[in-house]
Amino acid sequence: MKEDKDIKTVTGKEFGGERALFAVKDVKLVDCVFHAGESALKRTAGIVAERCVFEGKYPFWHTDGFRVSDCTFTPGARAALWYSRDLVMKNTRVDAPKMFREMEHLDIENVEIPDAQETFWSCRDVKLRGVKVANADYLFMHGSKIDIEDYRQDGNYSFQYCRDVTIRNAVINSKDAFWETENVTIYDSELNGEYLGWHSRNLHLVRCKINGTQPLCYAEGLVMEDCEMGDQCDLAFEDSTVEATVNTSIVSVKNPRSGHIRALAVGEVIIDANVLAPADCVIETEI
Repeated sequence: MKEDKDIKTVTGKEFGGERALFAVKDVKLVDCVFHAGESALKRTAGIVAERCVFEGKYPFWHTDGFRVSDCTFTPGARAALWYSRDLVMKNTRVDAPKMFREMEHLDIENVEIPDAQETFWSCRDVKLRGVKVANADYLFMHGSKIDIEDYRQDGNYSFQYCRDVTIRNAVINSKDAFWETENVTIYDSELNGEYLGWHSRNLHLVRCKINGTQPLCYAEGLVMEDCEMGDQCDLAFEDSTVEATVNTSIVSVKNPRSGHIRALAVGEVIIDANVLAPADCVIETEI
């Protein structure tokens, strides 16, 4: 993107209707309002938006290089950012669902998304800092190269089919989170929800607090370092290959496939005829 001094500035204008600023390039928008309509800034490049309000659908589709700061996307601005690249977004509130689809190179900081349903689908090279999301069912589907820190989430079925993810200092309340993921590492976070990490590959949890029934089953290459498991964590590790150090007791462990589990205590160990080979997982208590 060009420096701000090299681009045209538009201040305090109101736009509406279809494709109000279609295919414009190198424009700075300050204190502007985009009323009901569709595709206001479609096929644009080099856009800067400061303190703007977006009320219509699909404002940024096929946009190449843009900065959005101190803006508001109202509920009418659903599906606002799709098929675009090189976005920096800061200090913005997004009240519209289904944002961020098929995008790459996203840098998002201090953004709140109260209605994050079906958001961040098929996005690549994503950095989130200080982001809060709610109503976030089916968040981050099929994403890759995701780096998250200081993050708060309420919403189920999140991060399914994601690859190469790092998360630090997060609170994630999500049923069925991290299913079918690969190469995910989570540090110093709280993960609450049923059926965590099923069918994952190379899920690495470091100093995490986990709660919810039947966690971490059917996982391959699962590693847990200095984690805690809450009183809802029953029937853990079924059919998983696991190397785990758990600094609390575990309610119950069922049919781990192989590896090593170290815990303060285990309330019940269930090994039955359904355990899969090699069926040689070692379980130790009293760390």
